[in-house]
Amino acid sequence: MKKRALKKVKKVASKSKKSKALQSFASRPDGNSRGNKPMKLADDPRFAQAVQNYEAGLKALQAHKYDRAKACFEKVIAGPSPELADRASVHLSSCNQQLSQPSTSFKTVEEQFDYAVSLMNMGDYVGARENFDLLAKKSPKLDFVWYGMATLNCLTGRFAEALTSLTEAIRLNPANRYQARNDTDFKNLSDDPRFTELLYPDTSAEAASEPDKWHF
Repeated sequence: MKKRALKKVKKVASKSKKSKALQSFASRPDGNSRGNKPMKLADDPRFAQAVQNYEAGLKALQAHKYDRAKACFEKVIAGPSPELADRASVHLSSCNQQLSQPSTSFKTVEEQFDYAVSLMNMGDYVGARENFDLLAKKSPKLDFVWYGMATLNCLTGRFAEALTSLTEAIRLNPANRYQARNDTDFKNLSDDPRFTELLYPDTSAEAASEPDKWHF
């Protein structure tokens, strides 16, 4: 009886050891007995190379070197990171758009304005500002030029200049006041009382003085 009892105890102990070993095996990241951790994407040298290509592409894009930027973004898209590939594809489309233009000599002011806006949307604020400055000097009486400049100044944190540009845009075309009220590009100015006063001027004083004009 004692021998049988000892055998049963040994069997239970053996099962217990096996159970703990299996639990330990299952709890390891790679499920192997050596405990090696699986390689993360960030540890993959191909991912590091993709990040370098992406950063190089952005730098080339901001420098207007679209051929070089395109080559970098194409390498990123072929890399292991889907997230970086999605971002690169957006910039690649911008590069293709710029490369498809025959030159930067514009036939009309509107063409150059659209080009400046496209640069601003790509995050190339330096290039956008250069074109807006040229437009302001060449066509200072066009309200949409000043409105675009106001948008750029607001996006780049130049709030005083944004208010000055927007004031000129509204002076040239009062309809810009109503457009700016619903323009999300000016959200960083929404709490500025100068911005509120510009878009919602107090006309009560003028209205109160109107009847005096009719007194004889």
